[in-house]
Amino acid sequence: MADWSFLTNHARVLLCIARDPDIRIRAIALTLDVTERTAHSIVSDLTDAGYVMKERDGRRNRYHIQAHLPLQDAASRQRPIGELLDLLVDNDDASPPTQHPPAAQRQRPRRVRSR
Repeated sequence: MADWSFLTNHARVLLCIARDPDIRIRAIALTLDVTERTAHSIVSDLTDAGYVMKERDGRRNRYHIQAHLPLQDAASRQRPIGELLDLLVDNDDASPPTQHPPAAQRQRPRRVRSR
């Protein structure tokens, strides 16, 4: 298998968020096989650029993609990001499972206290 991808990690993070707006940074990192720091940095890039809006819900974040914004790529700037996501995200139940369970089924890691 090749060591490269047609999609950048930024596009792949957008896809993760489009599939599950309640996804955690840890799950994004596991799905993309990157560090949590890298996943956090990419989400921050997307937030700073206005493509993703964060909504705080208790201790969790819920993400909202601004699908009307144009792509950053100069060659396809006339197309909104939502058109790309519509092509890549299968919105029906026939989509293949992701590497992380849905938000409602995820278990929080237990913290071990040392004395």
